[in-house]
Amino acid sequence: PHHGEGHDDDGPPDWLTRVMNRLFGGFFARFNRFFGRASDNYGRGVTAVISRKASVMGVYAVLLALAAGVAWIVPGGFVPAQDKQYLISFAQLPNGASLDRTEDVIRRMSAIALEQPGVQSAIAFPGLSINGFTNSSSAGIVFVTLKPFDERRAPELSAAAISAALNGKYAAIKDSFIAVFPPQPVMGLGTLGGFKLQIEDRGALGYAELDAAARAFIAAAQQAPELGPTFTSYQINVPQLDVDLDRVKAKQLGVSVTDVFDTMQIYLGSLYVNDFNRFGRVFQVRAQADAPFRARPEDIGQLKTRNAAGEMVPLSSLVRVSNGFGPEMVVRYNGYTAADINGGPAPGYSSDEAQAAAERIAAEVLPPGIKFEWTDLTYQKILAGNAGMWIFPISVLLVFLVLAAQYESLTLPLVVIMIVPTSILAALTGVWLTGGDNNLFTQIGLMVLVGLSAKNAILIVEFARELELQGSTPLHAAIEASRLRLRPILMTSIAFIMGVVPLVLSSGAGSEMRQAMGVAVFFGMLGVTLFGLFLTPVFYVLLRTLGKGHKLHTASPHAAPLIAPHSTAPDPAPAA
Repeated sequence: PHHGEGHDDDGPPDWLTRVMNRLFGGFFARFNRFFGRASDNYGRGVTAVISRKASVMGVYAVLLALAAGVAWIVPGGFVPAQDKQYLISFAQLPNGASLDRTEDVIRRMSAIALEQPGVQSAIAFPGLSINGFTNSSSAGIVFVTLKPFDERRAPELSAAAISAALNGKYAAIKDSFIAVFPPQPVMGLGTLGGFKLQIEDRGALGYAELDAAARAFIAAAQQAPELGPTFTSYQINVPQLDVDLDRVKAKQLGVSVTDVFDTMQIYLGSLYVNDFNRFGRVFQVRAQADAPFRARPEDIGQLKTRNAAGEMVPLSSLVRVSNGFGPEMVVRYNGYTAADINGGPAPGYSSDEAQAAAERIAAEVLPPGIKFEWTDLTYQKILAGNAGMWIFPISVLLVFLVLAAQYESLTLPLVVIMIVPTSILAALTGVWLTGGDNNLFTQIGLMVLVGLSAKNAILIVEFARELELQGSTPLHAAIEASRLRLRPILMTSIAFIMGVVPLVLSSGAGSEMRQAMGVAVFFGMLGVTLFGLFLTPVFYVLLRTLGKGHKLHTASPHAAPLIAPHSTAPDPAPAA
């Protein structure tokens, strides 16, 4: 019989043990016989694999190359897009469009959204621009709130699917440019999901050149398969009133220039005065001319201000009003006049691929004197850099150093570490097959796999080490340790794999992050369990043979042996 089998001499079993034996004893007996035969077959398989060490190391080299190749082809990412139960629809009408036209477009957008399955409500804000949420008569926003996750279990009711459907339906509205975006996955880093960059006029070329550069970028982005809807809120041909103040005449009449501008600000705009409390609420007091007295350009000349002598002087004698065109809003980014570009990856592409496409387009179409800078979430991603590429090898090195200190050896920790790349190969292959990307949460899963991979290898290495200390050869120690530790390796690995299945199949709020981590750990554990069962014994025999002059040390002089001293199992001969 195998070690550990036989009767318990500590006394008769208690009532619970007797009940369990009666209910499940037959099943467990058959299972143990099956697993015993499987363990013996596995031991013979390990013997055959060890006898072909050179071929196995060649296969291992191929696995390393495949791991590097998969790491290269899996697209990178940062924070996965999330279903936050609402979408942001943005409409941009032609320059100078009236608020009435904008309200009509926003009303039609709301009606279309409410007819879309999975949509709960639509909250409309005509006259609000997506660029800083500033007032603009030619822009509007519709916040589309979605139904609870329990009512949107079907794939076609996800936020991404609803966004794509609304983009298609909004294309029927010809009066404006309309796009639907998810919110940013990280609150506080921008308004829209996807990416945002600022095109800067560093050469002081003027508004027209900046607008032309932004339009050229968008035209090229629409032809790039990696990019989805791309737009800018920068407009330079908005109808405006140009007010030219005759400063010489104002000085002759004793009128302060500041008083002229303050008069127009108060009457045409507004001026905050103070607050007052009424009905348990706080209200603001603002001074402003009534609407009929500020509705026409001629009304500016009817305004009056007081000169130094206390006389009222009409503005018609000081200013000249003419029609003109100019930018609706002048935005400066890092000290330069800038135009914003908003966009995102097309379906099937990652944020890294969209970022690379945008940078390629900028290099091709932006003229000299016009540069660009990333902002919002993409900027944070660039700041983070390739930290994940350094954290992983540092984690592996830390595990190696800890094991080296524990075993007082360099070969045994190397046996444990050599199995780690197979978990990376399996994990990234799973990410690639499921259409994911190598984002932050995938990288966290890879960090977890370092410890889990080492755990499986340690179960074999520690047992083989104790067998060697009792006089076994490295070959016998590796084979016997692999056979005896098969059950705990499979037990712990299968338990962990089943534990991450809910992450892989998760839904609801934040499911995108859980799935990214779960897929990496699920496939990684499958791979490292399969490869580790056969590769770890080979690594042990190979490295112990190469380092046969190095004597093993016990972890503690009082440690009990893992194998009973009376065990006299003969060394199995390697397969031919």
